[in-house]
Amino acid sequence: MSAKEFDPLRAREHEAGASLDAVVLGVALAQLLEAHGGSSLASLGRAGSTLRAVSTKPAAPVESRPAPVEDIRSARPYLLSRTTLIAVLKRLASVAALVSVDLLGLVLGVFVALILREAYLGQWPPLWGILWDTETNWLPFLTVVTVLVFWVGGLYRRRELRAGLGQVVFSLVLVAVITLAFGLGTGYHFTTYGLTPTALVFTAFFIGILRASYDVLTRDVLRLSGARRRTVLVGEGDQLAELRRSLGSGRSGIEYEFLGAVASDGDAVDLPVLGRLDAVPRILREQDVHELIVTDGGLNERELLELVEEAHRFGVKVKIAPRTTELLLQRAEYLPGEGAPLFELRPPVLAGSEWALKRGFDIVVSSIVIVAGLPLWLPIAAAVKLSSRGPVFYRDRRIGLGEHAFGMMKFRTMYADAAARQATLEAENEASGPLFKIKNDPRVTPVGRFLRRFSFDEMPQVLNVLWGEMSLVGPRPLPIRDYEQLEPWHRKRYLVLPGMTGLWQVSGRIDLSFDDLVRLDFYYIENWSIWLDITILARTLPAVLARRGAY
Repeated sequence: MSAKEFDPLRAREHEAGASLDAVVLGVALAQLLEAHGGSSLASLGRAGSTLRAVSTKPAAPVESRPAPVEDIRSARPYLLSRTTLIAVLKRLASVAALVSVDLLGLVLGVFVALILREAYLGQWPPLWGILWDTETNWLPFLTVVTVLVFWVGGLYRRRELRAGLGQVVFSLVLVAVITLAFGLGTGYHFTTYGLTPTALVFTAFFIGILRASYDVLTRDVLRLSGARRRTVLVGEGDQLAELRRSLGSGRSGIEYEFLGAVASDGDAVDLPVLGRLDAVPRILREQDVHELIVTDGGLNERELLELVEEAHRFGVKVKIAPRTTELLLQRAEYLPGEGAPLFELRPPVLAGSEWALKRGFDIVVSSIVIVAGLPLWLPIAAAVKLSSRGPVFYRDRRIGLGEHAFGMMKFRTMYADAAARQATLEAENEASGPLFKIKNDPRVTPVGRFLRRFSFDEMPQVLNVLWGEMSLVGPRPLPIRDYEQLEPWHRKRYLVLPGMTGLWQVSGRIDLSFDDLVRLDFYYIENWSIWLDITILARTLPAVLARRGAY
């Protein structure tokens, strides 16, 4: 629009003065803080880095046209729009449901602890004493403190940003400490301190079960109701194809419905090409688009800014899929007062309560698997020994935590001269990147082929888990040969213990490119929770039985 043209809409906005600008700016900042964690400076830093990537230059003048009904810059404040009101109501309903689930788990945990105490003291039937027990007078206080602590701990954020079971346990411990401190400070005399840890354990158990059930139920409801995120991908070449292949429903539970791609060349992606970048306004007018997902590697700064502005005029969300190196910013912490915007990159190392929870889970489960699996180990060992010359077990040197080598235990599946023959087979390697994989590898014995078919050869790795060299879930440890071919940015995967299974196995196994596999490792490291481990373990068996990518 030229400087001499007159736009009534823009004139009305100008006459509204700074008050409307302040409202819109406040709403935008509130949405930014909610989307990136609110109270986390690291999240704010990440958001800032994204904004800097798209807002350092003014957009080129665009053709004037009437604003859409849901234009976030229309005369009607975005805060009062129908879309925003519906989103707020949905968010409130989600928080209310989670609060109800947590309070139900809290009440169940406290009352089960009281029942056990009454039974231990010989009071029978125990319910008679519980209904009039003075400890129940603390429930109103407990409910308020629990909700506040859970809120601060990020347990009521959107599903994809919500903290996991580890944060639930930590928050409940904090609630117990606050309650005890308040009681002692007000002169309350606790008749028994054994009630507190018992109630803590059962409350964590019930809240964990109820939250998991809530997540499963709501995901199923969303899927059965046909809820979809109508999405258009914007990018070029292989990066666009990798993004299309990698995207799933995620933790939100709503599947993507890919309408097409905005690209100059559609040969690299299995999607209809809707047009080039200059066709985005037409696409947004003709298609009911909910989200644009952009691979920013193919766009310059001005193009990206114009794309974001155009999408926002139609009330369409814009998400940017970062390049691999930008994943480092997921652990960035803003450093104020340095004279320039600086971010410190912190290594994503599991520590404290997270490490203790994961290690305890590994020890318990691996011990059970060893005892339960012994009857299966004996016939497997006999078959390996009788089928070919060599030992039953094979200690394969792999690279683990901190890039230190260890001996990974396996049932032997290859002939004794397998290592010597690998050099002659390098030309037949069918895997991408540093990996070495061959279908119908001639070095594998017939018994070994059967063991690999069902991943029985990896069962002895539970010994490595028990010894602390591996974890049940984590990035898969690579052989020395593959490790020596890694690029420097790949080494972030060695900040955690390697795992018997991981996102590689449940997300397509070796059918993915090596860079995709590394991105899965990064996602696991950055988003670890005990529920993520349990989910991966539960999905490993179907992946093995389906032979997805198994050689």
